[in-house]
Amino acid sequence: MTERFIHEVRVERPPAAEDAAAARARLAERFPRAALRRMTHLGMLVGAAADGIALGPDDAIVYATSYGETRALEDYLASFPAASPLLFQTSIHPSAVQQVLIGRQQPVARLWPLAGRARLVEQALLAAVLEPAPRVWLTGGEERGTWLLERGVASDRAFAFGLLLAADGDGAAGRLAARPASGPDEPGPTLALFADALAARAPLAWTGGGARWSVEWR
Repeated sequence: MTERFIHEVRVERPPAAEDAAAARARLAERFPRAALRRMTHLGMLVGAAADGIALGPDDAIVYATSYGETRALEDYLASFPAASPLLFQTSIHPSAVQQVLIGRQQPVARLWPLAGRARLVEQALLAAVLEPAPRVWLTGGEERGTWLLERGVASDRAFAFGLLLAADGDGAAGRLAARPASGPDEPGPTLALFADALAARAPLAWTGGGARWSVEWR
């Protein structure tokens, strides 16, 4: 069995109508003003989820998203033929977590950015439990799309989450475990459902990729 213990859990689920401008007003006190002007909605949500979490140069980060900076990508595509360099810079994966690290001037041992859909949560958890760093910040999220959502290639809501995982179980709030398992893969949680389960401290269990995954709470 491979396991990591959950020491911090943060979930950001903003109002459905919130956009980047509204997020800047709501989260203004959490970021330096100069950095805030250039941050995307997802960057602010990921940063808010990491607020107060002290990361060090020996820690690692696993970042998961299906669509990344959807609104910046929409605006970048709309800027053609005079394509915006700034919108391009903020639309590429993994912009959100990089905005946070650059704003903090925070070095980390390793950053594992992952993008996907059906098995994304599984892949992110696998990266987290196999990472040799003593502590791993597992984070991710999405922006709500507009016209990309209408085409089925964007999230229908904005959210972000963060989990501080460590090998030490003292004082932990929960545990993430993977046990070898045979049999067909079961539908695992989407990134949005994973964030909802974290917010509710709800247990999760499914089989996928040759392992029985579980998230348990104390």
